[in-house]
Amino acid sequence: MNQNFPGLRGKTAIVTGASSGIGLATAQLLARNGVKVGLVSRSDVKLEDLSVTLPGSRAFPTDMTKIPQIRKMVGQVKKYFGRIDILVNNAGQGYDATVEKTEIDTFRYIYNLNIIGPLVTMQQVIPIMRVQGGGRIINISSGTALMHLPGMSPYSSSKRALGAISLAARQELEADNIVVSVVYPYITLTNFEKNTIRAVPVPQNEQEPTGPYPADSAEFVAVKIVEGLVSGDAEIFSHDWMKERRK
Repeated sequence: MNQNFPGLRGKTAIVTGASSGIGLATAQLLARNGVKVGLVSRSDVKLEDLSVTLPGSRAFPTDMTKIPQIRKMVGQVKKYFGRIDILVNNAGQGYDATVEKTEIDTFRYIYNLNIIGPLVTMQQVIPIMRVQGGGRIINISSGTALMHLPGMSPYSSSKRALGAISLAARQELEADNIVVSVVYPYITLTNFEKNTIRAVPVPQNEQEPTGPYPADSAEFVAVKIVEGLVSGDAEIFSHDWMKERRK
C-alpha cells in the first residue's frame, strides 16, 4: 500500500484525536509526507511528546466537547502556521447501550464529541479555506454507521449523522473548492473498545475486537484517510465489502 504522497508536502493540517489510535497514525503519516500538523486532543503531555517526534508539528491541547476551546484552537493553528489546508476530524468515543437504557446525559456528551465538535471545527476552518481558494476536510465516521446494531445505537447514530453532515457539506462547498469526504473504518486495533462507555454486558473476548474479518491496524486506516485526502472521493471505505453493508 502506497505511503508516499508527494502532493501533500508543505500543506498544513489539523488532526483531532491525535494522541492515540487512528489520529496518531494519521498525524505520523502526514508528517512523514511533509505536512505540518496541528496535533489536537485533551492529552497535553502526550501531544507535547508527540510533537517532538514529528518535524513541523505543534501541540494544541483542546477538549473537543468545548466549543470555545475549539474556536480558540483553530485560531491558534491559523496564527501559528499561517494557513489551514486540511482538517481530519477524528476525535470520538464509543457508547454502547440499548435504546431503553441509553442515559441521556451520556448520549448528549457523545453527540457533543462525535458530532458537534467536528461541526464546529468545520465551521471555523471553512472561511479560512475559502479565502485560501480551497481545502480538504475528512470526517471519520464508522463502519457501524452502515448498519443497525442492537446495543450500539448511541454511537452508530452519531457516526451516521456525521456522515450525513459530511456529504451535505460536500455539495454546499463544492463551488469553494473545499472537498469534504467521510471515512468508514472497520474494526481497528486501538484503545477504542477499552475507552468505550458501556451500559451493556462486555463481551467475554473484550481483549480482542471481533468481526467477520480480521481487524485493521491504525496505520492501515491512516493510509486510507490520506488516500482519501488525495483522491477527494466522497466516501472512503476501509474495505470494498463494507459498501454492501448499507441498509
